Amino acid sequence: MDVFEAIRTLRAVRSYDDRPVPDEVVRRVLEAGRLTASSMNKQPWHFVVVDDPATLRQLAALAPTGRYLDQAPVAIVVVVDRTRFAVSDASRAIQDMALTAWDAGVGSNWVGFGGLEGVNALLGIPENLDVLAIVPLGYPAEAGGHGKKERKPLAEIAHRGRWGEPFTG
Repeated sequence: MDVFEAIRTLRAVRSYDDRPVPDEVVRRVLEAGRLTASSMNKQPWHFVVVDDPATLRQLAALAPTGRYLDQAPVAIVVVVDRTRFAVSDASRAIQDMALTAWDAGVGSNWVGFGGLEGVNALLGIPENLDVLAIVPLGYPAEAGGHGKKERKPLAEIAHRGRWGEPFTG
């Protein structure tokens, strides 16, 4: 899939059918995260792949914004070092992973960004690391929505040279 087309059509998926996500797809998604650029090449991330249904149910119970996590056949828990650029670097990795999954027809979403403190103990993650997000992966239960996004017009958010000067390009 063309990169711009993936960005244009990517949507948050919160409901999944029961098909498993092949290991090859999960590996490619992880590789996308691993290959993401990071500040000073610190690569401040770790990825914990969870595919055990009981553990996915526990993650769903721990994640205030991800009660649907147990519907996904697999989830990637994104863990970061406590360094200056870790959140922005790992955020880039999550977006690259979501786009790579989407290219394979697999939906995802960002769960968390806070409120995930109990995940460390559940998964044996050291206390000196933070869980940034949980990214469920699965084939969307419902088709549709591809490219239909409600976004502000470019003229409303893009400026040329200085604030308030419209970008006309």
